[in-house]
Amino acid sequence: MNIGFIGAGSMGSLLIEAFIIAEAVEPNQISVSNRTYSKVEQLACKFPGLQAKQTNTAVVQHADIVFLCIKPHEFAHVISEIKPFVRDEQLIVSITSPVQLSHLEQELNCHIAKIIPSITNKMWSGATLCIYSEQIDEAHQTMLEQLLAYISEPIRIEESYTRIVSDISSCGPAFMSFFLQQFVDAAVEETGISRDAAMMIASNMMLGTGLLLTEGGMTPEEVQRRVAVPGGITAKALAMLKKDSTGLFNSLIRTTHAKYFEDVEVVSAQFKKEEVREQ
Repeated sequence: MNIGFIGAGSMGSLLIEAFIIAEAVEPNQISVSNRTYSKVEQLACKFPGLQAKQTNTAVVQHADIVFLCIKPHEFAHVISEIKPFVRDEQLIVSITSPVQLSHLEQELNCHIAKIIPSITNKMWSGATLCIYSEQIDEAHQTMLEQLLAYISEPIRIEESYTRIVSDISSCGPAFMSFFLQQFVDAAVEETGISRDAAMMIASNMMLGTGLLLTEGGMTPEEVQRRVAVPGGITAKALAMLKKDSTGLFNSLIRTTHAKYFEDVEVVSAQFKKEEVREQ
């Protein structure tokens, strides 16, 4: 199986490295193109055998699966560019959440999927969210999920939940890291503990909590009940957190959703503009 990547930015390069290091594929099975060619050259130097391509069409011509790791406003142009070279049996996979399956279905006659990866895939953990078009059969879904299973837990979702699951799985590491950073900074400011020591303790705490919630089978409520003795220090602090954070995550979700729908409109407009240009 040959895999192509159009786009070698932050997430594209992360997936490439994760697949190779996890031995899901050999470097010589991967071809990559990018608007800035030097990024592809750097990957080829890091992973001898990886095929650096000058054009997006060259990637499509040599791949069974093509991951589109590009920004929303680039999609319409790239799809128009590669469309004549896409084969019926190919699987085209978008990792860009505002790009709708319908955008790709109306342009490409092949198997189509959308995934939402996460930075946690770098450590072969976390979820990869899989959203499938009607233009994909079970065999191609299985092929994609077997590949993703090397670096994550593939989870099928409906496209209508794209944004909220992205908030939790893909954006979530940034959100949780932000709160961890605030916790550590406050600890340093209030007590004088070294930042390195506080960060090491906090990071291991985050890891252990994640294991309790996954392998340990505990719920967030159970973790809180087990840690917080009634009338104790943790219980008092939790009461303060509940009071001061009420509505915080509702506002966060409304913010991400507003930006998402704004981006969807931009992508739709770009596809319409490209259609007019082609006529």
